[in-house]
Amino acid sequence: MSIVVLGSTNIDIFTYLRRLPKPGETIHGDSYAITLGGKGANQAVAAARLGARVDLVGRTGADTFGALARESLASHGVRLGALHEDPANPTGIATISVDETAENCITVIGGANMAIGAEDVERLAPLEAEAKVLLLQLEVPLAASLSAAGRFRDAGGLAVLDPAPAPEHGFDAQVWKTVDAMTPNETETEALVGIRPSDTASAARAAAAMVERGLRIAIVKMGATGVYFRSPEGEGFVDAFPVKAIDTVAAGDCFNGGLAFALSRGDTLPDAVRFAAACGALATTRRGAAEAAPQLAEVEALLAGK
Repeated sequence: MSIVVLGSTNIDIFTYLRRLPKPGETIHGDSYAITLGGKGANQAVAAARLGARVDLVGRTGADTFGALARESLASHGVRLGALHEDPANPTGIATISVDETAENCITVIGGANMAIGAEDVERLAPLEAEAKVLLLQLEVPLAASLSAAGRFRDAGGLAVLDPAPAPEHGFDAQVWKTVDAMTPNETETEALVGIRPSDTASAARAAAAMVERGLRIAIVKMGATGVYFRSPEGEGFVDAFPVKAIDTVAAGDCFNGGLAFALSRGDTLPDAVRFAAACGALATTRRGAAEAAPQLAEVEALLAGK
């Protein structure tokens, strides 16, 4: 199983506190942590921890945070041959505040991630022959992601876009037709098609609206409610797995990493979505971003009801 991720690499600075502050308010927190993050890195680690061969295409700065990110990625088994060290831009960072109910607010400063362009997309060339799935997100320039998706699909692969952070004005027609699949959550779905999914019926309408725009596979993530999917082969709903969530930060990225893993090994879409949902659920049971990604044995145990 071989997967390519084109996306962001950050260092995340977490603060844990009883409640999130109001505008202009200063409050005391309980603890903090500095860890690997960025949606690209998180998804790469999530797939690698399941056992896939994963190449991360992107950029870090030539700085202390960049060295920390590379060390962490390598420790999780992510291949770094296509991760460029950019001397002109700093490594991206994110500051993440998490309250006692597991809700969070995040500020991202893209740094070197926002310099990703044609030169980086060219680094896909030696990876396209073996990789079956390309994971994309929106923490890097959209033009680079679309270019990567186009050439990856031409090589016979599947391009999956996590539309996060959600674009303020939605997507133009080109985006819907260039990627194979999208995996928005409730907020992102509403931003894209004007429908906020809260149950199976509203999720079905949202998925249909995405397909009408030219998308082949729509996967609507609704957290503890479940996941709705639609493709030319059919549609369906996967219930959420009952777990005790303490931190939801990495759930979406672990979902996408799990989805790519399952699809790359040949799972059907319904089975792949269920596998991905289990990955996302397990990620909410521990703190952190990349470090929250589960191992394959844990996912299989949850799927088996153990």
